Amino acid sequence: MKYTFKKGVHPDSAKGASSAKSIERMPAPEKVSISLAQHIGKPAVPAVQVGDTVKAGQLIACADGFVSANIYSSVSGTVVSISEMRATPVGKCEHIVIANDGAYETVTLPALDNPTKEEIIERVKLAGIVGMGGAGFPTHVKLMPKDKVDTLIINAAECEPYITCDHRIMLEYTEQFVEGARLLMKALALDKVYIGVETNKPDAIDALKAYVLDKNITDVVVVPLKPKYPQGAEKQLIYAVTKRKVPVGGLPSAVGCVVDNVHTALSTYQAVVEGKPLYERIMTVTGDGIKEPKNLLVSSGTLYDNVLQYCGGFNSENVAKLISGGPMMGISVMNGECATTKTTSCLLVLTPSGANLTDPTECINCSKCASVCPMNLMPMFIDSALANADIDTTVKYGVMSCIECGCCAFICPASRPLVQTMKLAKKKIKERK
Repeated sequence: MKYTFKKGVHPDSAKGASSAKSIERMPAPEKVSISLAQHIGKPAVPAVQVGDTVKAGQLIACADGFVSANIYSSVSGTVVSISEMRATPVGKCEHIVIANDGAYETVTLPALDNPTKEEIIERVKLAGIVGMGGAGFPTHVKLMPKDKVDTLIINAAECEPYITCDHRIMLEYTEQFVEGARLLMKALALDKVYIGVETNKPDAIDALKAYVLDKNITDVVVVPLKPKYPQGAEKQLIYAVTKRKVPVGGLPSAVGCVVDNVHTALSTYQAVVEGKPLYERIMTVTGDGIKEPKNLLVSSGTLYDNVLQYCGGFNSENVAKLISGGPMMGISVMNGECATTKTTSCLLVLTPSGANLTDPTECINCSKCASVCPMNLMPMFIDSALANADIDTTVKYGVMSCIECGCCAFICPASRPLVQTMKLAKKKIKERK
């Protein structure tokens, strides 16, 4: 049986270029620019000053409130500037810039042996762990839900085309990933964890089942998911695994669920068992415009330009798009001056043949967008209302429930920029409030 949800689309997975590439550590650059806003919530507050010497794994910025996250240095060296306003895929924010001394001196947290629920949550909070699938929600907040929770689901669907970093983690860090998932389960005081994996990753499913069988683990259930996009979206994944429907405006905990990402589970293991805070991550670099697609372990604060250079640079002068993330939910960036963060899962380089550069035309009222929307919205009506500056009608048609998955834009024969419409409508509603 393959578990799934209603509606959605079937884009080409395009994972072949990197799915077989083993994870490779990229040497840290001469200088890193570490963002203070690598998570949902308030940006972190600097804990160092210009001129300070730091080590990799040293706290350099403290969480500012409950929904915030600590930030650690990814290299050893000297702090050369603070509050440098640097562009990110979601706007400008402050950065701590550190000159790498090349020594890579490292400090760690004390390893925890058989930790309690409270100790796991505190370590996750201290280590600055966030949702690493892209959202960046501080994980310690998820581990302290207000509602009663009975189900933990690890999102291993990796349904976004091109991206393969979670796939490689399941193959190369099988033990650390599974044990990290069990630590999250323990933190929630549950007796079972479900790992949802799309069946187009049979080697990952086999590796997980083999480990669970070999260690005689009975509290881990591998759930085969039907390959479909957006199978990895929280609400769709919850429905696929449990058949529960998260209410409009509600969180997964409203139906007794918590969803965490593969890399989040791995980072939890590293923080608890190895004492390693979160200051580097595994990401995919791929697309028809890059010479050497790779899966890389990258230091936080590495410029995209450095990453691209390490992968051989562009294989064509005719690069059409550079995207931070995948093609469906990623964000186009103007150049490689952005720096990697905890949530940088992919850097995608597309030529015109791989990117849809067609100019939008008028809506032809075919309703294909509505037929595939996993949230059962009517994007064509929202698009029309926004074009007429009718914000109330966008609210009426449920724009705030949009998960910005991109199914509507993907299927639209008129190439309407429907995701941008949804984002703009939400922005206008927030401005009005």
